[in-house]
Amino acid sequence: MNRLLALPVALLFLLTACGGAENDLVLYSGRSQALVAPLIAQFEDETGLRVGVRYGDTAQLAVALAEEGEQARADVFWGQDAGGLGAVHAEGLLAALPDSILQQVDAAYANEAGTWVAASGRARTLVYAPSRVDTTALPESIFDLTDEAYRGRVGWAPTNGSFQSHLTAMRRVAGDDSTRAWIRAMADANTQSYPRNSAIVQAVASGEVDFGLANHYYLYRFLSEDPNFPVAQAFFAPGDAGNLVNVAGVGVLSTSERTDAALRFVDFLLSPAAQRYIVEEVFEYPVIAGVETADAVVQLEDLEGLQPQLDLDDLRDLQETLDMLRAEGLL
Repeated sequence: MNRLLALPVALLFLLTACGGAENDLVLYSGRSQALVAPLIAQFEDETGLRVGVRYGDTAQLAVALAEEGEQARADVFWGQDAGGLGAVHAEGLLAALPDSILQQVDAAYANEAGTWVAASGRARTLVYAPSRVDTTALPESIFDLTDEAYRGRVGWAPTNGSFQSHLTAMRRVAGDDSTRAWIRAMADANTQSYPRNSAIVQAVASGEVDFGLANHYYLYRFLSEDPNFPVAQAFFAPGDAGNLVNVAGVGVLSTSERTDAALRFVDFLLSPAAQRYIVEEVFEYPVIAGVETADAVVQLEDLEGLQPQLDLDDLRDLQETLDMLRAEGLL
C-alpha cells in the first residue's frame, strides 16, 4: 500500500462515527454523503438492515483498511475509483464475489479476480466552450493539447484524485516517458490549474479557459440547473488515453462476519432502482443492461468502443504519478 497516499488516518475517523454492535452492516464509503446517503437509506428501508457508514476520501479509506488488516471494521468498501479498490485488493482484503453478482455487469467492469465490481461508470471528457472554439476541429488526442493552439486555454486539476487516476491510466497506456513529457509540456504551455472538476467546468463557462479535462457528470449537473449553460463536452478519438472510463465500485471485506448482509448491499447497488438513481441523481453511467442514460450522454455500449484498453486494477499504481506531479511543481 502506498503510504504516500495517507493523511493522518486518525483524522479520518472523526468524519463519521459508524458505531458497531447496533449496526447490521458497516460500510466504508469513498462516495460523498450528499450523493449516496439517500441510496443507503433506501436500502435500509427495503431490507430492514441498519447500515453504519464511515465517509472519507477513497485513498484514505484504503489506507485505513490496510492498517486495520485482519481487524478491519468494515464489511463493505465502496470506492470512488478503481485505484482505491485495486489497492485494497492487493492487500488481500477483498473476498471473491459470487457469480450471481459478477454476471450482472460486463467483464470490463469487475476486476479479473472477481473481488470488486463496478457500481457506476465515470468517463473523462474534454469540456469546451462552443461559442469560442471550432467545434469541427476538436483535438483527436489528449496529447494534442500541448500544441501551441491550446496555450493558456486549457484547465486541469493536478491535485484532484480523478485527474491523478487519469494520469495513472495514461502512464499505463502510453508509458511513463510519454506521460512525463506531456505533463511538462502542458505546464510549459501555461495550462491553468483548478482544485476540482466543477471549478474547471465553471471556468470554461465564464471564459477563463476554453477547454478543460473533467469527469463527464459535472457538466450534466450544471445543465440540470441551467439548460442553457454555455459548455459542451466531447471524447477524443476511439482508444485514446484521454477517454478513461473509471468506475466507482464495491467489494466485500474478506474479514467480514456479516457476508450475507454485505452481499445484499452489493446486489442492491446493481438493482435497476439503484442504477436509475445513479443515472438520474448522480449523472453517472449505469453498469447493468436495461438502464438508459440521458439522451445527451453517450450510451454505455458506445462508450466501451471509445475507452483505451486498460486493466482498471492498474490504477492503484499511483506512486509514480504523484512523483511526476511533484517533480513538475504541481503538487
